[in-house]
Amino acid sequence: MIPGTKGYPEQADDLFKRYENIPFVEKHEAVLHLIPTSPCRVLDIGAGTGADAAWLAGNGHHVVAVEPTKELRIPAMALHCSNLIDWIDDSLPNLTITKSKSQSFDLIMLTSVWMHLDEYERLLAMPNLLSLLASGGVILMSLRHGPLLNTRRMFEVSAEETILLARDHGLRAVFSARTQSVQSANRFAGVEWSRLAFQRTDWQQSNTRQA
Repeated sequence: MIPGTKGYPEQADDLFKRYENIPFVEKHEAVLHLIPTSPCRVLDIGAGTGADAAWLAGNGHHVVAVEPTKELRIPAMALHCSNLIDWIDDSLPNLTITKSKSQSFDLIMLTSVWMHLDEYERLLAMPNLLSLLASGGVILMSLRHGPLLNTRRMFEVSAEETILLARDHGLRAVFSARTQSVQSANRFAGVEWSRLAFQRTDWQQSNTRQA
């Protein structure tokens, strides 16, 4: 088993119902303004039930949905069948299969994913994300804060640490906000989220020179 997926196979049925009932625009309200309105190439890492991928595809985006947990991926493929969604059995930190396809993406999403990686895995993962990001593209990431769940492998990862790590690997934070959970049970438990967005520093420097 991939360490970061601990607990997900056993809870897949329950998680499927919960995730499918959270509207995309509600879940991602804080960063909606950073999602391109014109069709683009999206990499959804930890795509889960495919709810986000389906919304993005419904808005004309071509989505590569990466999900290592077959108990989520297989029913997600059946539920959200679209010629604009390509499913891949792959995982962080290496994203070996995804990288082998030599694609770049205008939008990379990691929703409720990063905190499942330990410190060493996060060090490995960040440059791999950079290698998949197109010039001018955006990485959107959410970090969970609050009581850790014993049933899943999870670490407390701060926004500050993540921003510094991203900067060390050629990414600059262009957005950072702290939000409450959209799930009532999580709000009651004191769960909050950091919403982060990153762009390549080399793209920004190039644009500055051209201006």
